[in-house]
This record gives sequence, structure tokens and C-alpha cells, in this order.
Amino acid sequence: MDINFFRICTTVLSFLCFIGILIWVFQPKLKNSFNESANYPFLED
Repeated sequence: MDINFFRICTTVLSFLCFIGILIWVFQPKLKNSFNESANYPFLED
């Protein structure tokens, strides 16, 4: 094993994490939760 193997593994794992985050963010059932969180700073006391 050389350094290129570790670079490839790091790149593949980073890409899989990125795809996982995209899938998590664009789930329709989480839209209300994200909208509520986005509007939180604008709520008055």
C-alpha cells in the first residue's frame, strides 16, 4: 500500500459523505423542520 491508495480511499469516503448529506437534506419529510429552523431567528419574543 502506498500513499495513493489512502488518497483514493479518502476521496471515495468524502464523496459518499457528500452524497449522504444531499440525500438527508432533500428528504421531503424534513422540509417542515428545515423551514421552521430557517425562520427561527425572525421570531419575536
